[in-house]
Amino acid sequence: MAGPERRAGGPGAPAPRRIGVVTTSRADYGIYRPLLRGILAEPGLELLLIVSGMHLCPRFGLTVTEIEAEGLPIAARVETLLEGDTPLDVAGSLGLAVGRLAPVLHQLGPDLLLVLGDRFEMFAAACAAAPLKLPLAHLHGGELTQGALDDAFRHAMTKLSHLHFVATREYAHRVTQMGEEPWRVTVSGALGLVNLEAIKPLDRAALEARLGLALEPAPLLVTFHPETLAAATPLDQAEELLAALAGQARPLVFSLPNADAGGVALARRFKEFVAARPGAVIGDNLGTQAYFSLMDISAAMVGNSSSGIIEAPSFKLPVVNIGTRQDGRLRAANVIDVPCQRQDIAQGLERACSPAFRQGLDNLVNPYWRPDPVGAILGRLKAVDLGPGLINKRFHDLAPEEEQP
Repeated sequence: MAGPERRAGGPGAPAPRRIGVVTTSRADYGIYRPLLRGILAEPGLELLLIVSGMHLCPRFGLTVTEIEAEGLPIAARVETLLEGDTPLDVAGSLGLAVGRLAPVLHQLGPDLLLVLGDRFEMFAAACAAAPLKLPLAHLHGGELTQGALDDAFRHAMTKLSHLHFVATREYAHRVTQMGEEPWRVTVSGALGLVNLEAIKPLDRAALEARLGLALEPAPLLVTFHPETLAAATPLDQAEELLAALAGQARPLVFSLPNADAGGVALARRFKEFVAARPGAVIGDNLGTQAYFSLMDISAAMVGNSSSGIIEAPSFKLPVVNIGTRQDGRLRAANVIDVPCQRQDIAQGLERACSPAFRQGLDNLVNPYWRPDPVGAILGRLKAVDLGPGLINKRFHDLAPEEEQP
């Protein structure tokens, strides 16, 4: 395949493996961060960071500046998002991303390309890589989010990928159920949990100064994205959430919704609510440190974000999970599932903020945690044979003894 010459690792040393990593948003970059630093520290690996999607969009905070501030080398910047957020705009952005990423991947010529999760922007990168015969490694496959289109994107990325780094054994089993050969699957745990150990949390005073909001009593953290397979519109869903929040005496900290269809209108409605409601703020550019710091001090989290499922258990943080967006994901006991109805949300918050519920989480163990996920992923990236057997996949039929995880 065409591409730049491989960099020599010194006299007689093999050329380093060139690891392409696609990042499209602050959310995936925060998860990737410890792995990116691990790749940079490995003499046998070379990082090719491809920045795309929401990172390069002013309405999402132009978060590429955070990557620049941390000094990580950027191999390519690829603008892929159209201005609108209708379903047609999202489809157009997906097609635009495939068309713009393909020549960049062709030019860079990575030995392996990493993609993460279930977003349509990541799916576009996987589609662009497939005709180029680039080996693809997928993080966080095998999970379910049955209330979102992302669920289909994730499973499609599994079938397009050649290596799989999954969070739990249950998810490893699901990947093999889809016909992936077991040797391709590594149970690494949730990579983003490494940040909990590496990032120093901000104290309450620092958070208050940053947000311009007093955080006593303990706030509610609101992270709500469009539920893309729901019959109700994102705005209809938002009105149910906001009606439940209107009766709350606690400070409210909103994060911005993602780039799904309806996300722009959702963000606009949240800003209107915050402007009219004392004791509420939207954190336009929270970042991983501030977001985790808020999880650490909040009374509860409410919304439908995967962070309430994957990261929140490590903080023993009660989560009111609204609607079906996260349906199918493995849950810890901190999660209270409620329909997207104002009365149910309000009742869920009352339960979540009760001392009895919080005390019941004292011994909670995060089911997504595994020791040293960075080491597990790096070891596999360094050791895997890049020969034809990696690209040429065989469908793995489950034997009877493999039917149950």
